Amino acid sequence: MSKSLILCDCAGTQTIDAEGLKSATGLPCSKVHSALCTVQTNAAAEVISTGDAIFCCAQESALFEELADSLDAPAPATLDLRDRAGWSKDKAPKLPKMAALVAEATLPAATAKTLDVVSEGLCLILARDETALQVATQLSQYLSVTVLLPAPPEGLESRDFDVVVGRLKTAKGSLGQFDVTIDALQIPDPAGRGDIAFSDPQNGGRSQCDILLDLRGETPLFPAHEKREGYLRPDPGNPLDVAASVLEASHLTGTFEQPLYIKAEPLLCAHSRAEQTGCTRCLDVCPTGAITPDGDHVTIDPLVCAGCGACASLCPSGAITYDAPPADLTFRRIQTLAKAYLDAGGQDPRLLAVNETGAEMIRLAARYGNGLPANVIPLEVDALATIGHAEMLAALAAGFAEVTVLLTPKSDRDVITGEAALARAMGGDRITLMDTSDPDMLSDQLFAAQITANDVTPQRPMGTRRQIARTAAKALNPEATQIALPDDAPYGAVLVDTDACTLCLSCISLCPSGALGDNPDLPQLRFQEDACLQCGLCANVCPEDAIAYEPRMNLKNSALEQVILNEEEPFACVECGELFGVKSTIEKITEKLAGKHAMFKTSDAARMIQMCDNCRVNAQYHAENSPFAGAERPRPRTTADYLSKRKDH
Repeated sequence: MSKSLILCDCAGTQTIDAEGLKSATGLPCSKVHSALCTVQTNAAAEVISTGDAIFCCAQESALFEELADSLDAPAPATLDLRDRAGWSKDKAPKLPKMAALVAEATLPAATAKTLDVVSEGLCLILARDETALQVATQLSQYLSVTVLLPAPPEGLESRDFDVVVGRLKTAKGSLGQFDVTIDALQIPDPAGRGDIAFSDPQNGGRSQCDILLDLRGETPLFPAHEKREGYLRPDPGNPLDVAASVLEASHLTGTFEQPLYIKAEPLLCAHSRAEQTGCTRCLDVCPTGAITPDGDHVTIDPLVCAGCGACASLCPSGAITYDAPPADLTFRRIQTLAKAYLDAGGQDPRLLAVNETGAEMIRLAARYGNGLPANVIPLEVDALATIGHAEMLAALAAGFAEVTVLLTPKSDRDVITGEAALARAMGGDRITLMDTSDPDMLSDQLFAAQITANDVTPQRPMGTRRQIARTAAKALNPEATQIALPDDAPYGAVLVDTDACTLCLSCISLCPSGALGDNPDLPQLRFQEDACLQCGLCANVCPEDAIAYEPRMNLKNSALEQVILNEEEPFACVECGELFGVKSTIEKITEKLAGKHAMFKTSDAARMIQMCDNCRVNAQYHAENSPFAGAERPRPRTTADYLSKRKDH
């Protein structure tokens, strides 16, 4: 049974066309209320009791949850139509945008995947002086606290917490599983009178803790430290900052759910083969250091991963994909927004990708400013870097006239900028990055933008991110056969210097995607362009340095087929005529070794170079002074031999 839309015009401050919305979405719509959160709460409660309603008001979701709880009913779904569509100075009809937002809200939600993290409240305070003992006194009421001081304190009497002396050498891990190493470690001896004595210093002391409170005011222990769960680093000179960290630390006990942001397929990884390094995109951009090399592939620590999504956007092979939510849901959201908007009669839709900070800016712009233009459709995502070039191209192919990404202070700017440049190269100048933290400026820039209609026939491709990007690029460039791309693009061709290439085929065994292949019957190097990741492995392993790259997007069907990059005439065995090896290579080896090398001094020995494997072994076996020859085989013993030794004969 489909859910019904419960409408409210928020005290008459927005216009909602209930009949039009019902016709555009196919969902039952209530009458347009004016105060469901105040004087009309009885109507809200009546609808909640049925359990099949979507309240088109996200501001009062907490109130509707309380009503549902009082009625012992499930909490209703909520949808923000007011801030994202209704409150706007734009006089154009808002119905197409509202229909698009409703269609997106009715998509099935992905199941969250989590990992339990247990914190028992073991807290290590890294101190620069004895002032940290006051913080330890406060936290000792809630946590098991140990303070690491650089020198023994004077007048230490409290046993509510532990104090050790030393120098932190290393720290790794995250909430619930920090592992620290301490040099010059001195442990207190509580026995005796006077000041507490400490043991002699020793290096290499190791311990574990659940929470790290860093009050040293020095360099952070971890990259992107603000994203490291369980690591608190307030400014020790700011009492309010320290107090906030103390309060936060006091609540970090119990079992927590760590989202599993990333799904990995190691077999697809193009990081390394045969100790040759290829792709390092994810390693280069991971802000937290959660990704580390692990042989031929990389490994991801789910407890350190902060879910920024940069690695998934840059991974050329699909070995790393975002999974919170899955990438295919993001594509469905984009395509659903475009289709519903166009089907409802809207024209020239514009996609605005925002994170939580951007969504708050939209709410402020709607309440106090001009709001969003009627054709700007916001797409809120948890991690802005998950909107990569494939998502941008998919939006343009689906019918959006423009894609704008609103950068915020904590955005992965380098990743988003690079992905936007790649999307522009493949889809035209319809990708915009907006960098502002002012809600009014956000509205002004969106209203002032000059938009050119997108005349592409809307398409909604499916498949991997690479497949979607290629299909979208073909739709956006109907007359083009090839597009030049930036140097770091994950699409392109392999160029082979045929004069240098000896067809040793070492590149084939290392190619992680199968873009390079051979012909088992002929000396050929084959290449399928759409599979090439431009990872660099084949160029790194080539002994002749005969391989180079050309970043490009080949839109012709030939990119999906194997083409011959280099081939030569095979050599025929001089004994049996079987084809083997490369003629030029066999002739070159013969020229260099025949009569010159100790193993090939004679003509018969040199002739073996020109034989296939079977004939070469046979010739070696029957040759004079063969290395395979043993002692002469003994003559078989007969009856006469036995009888000749008998004394009665």
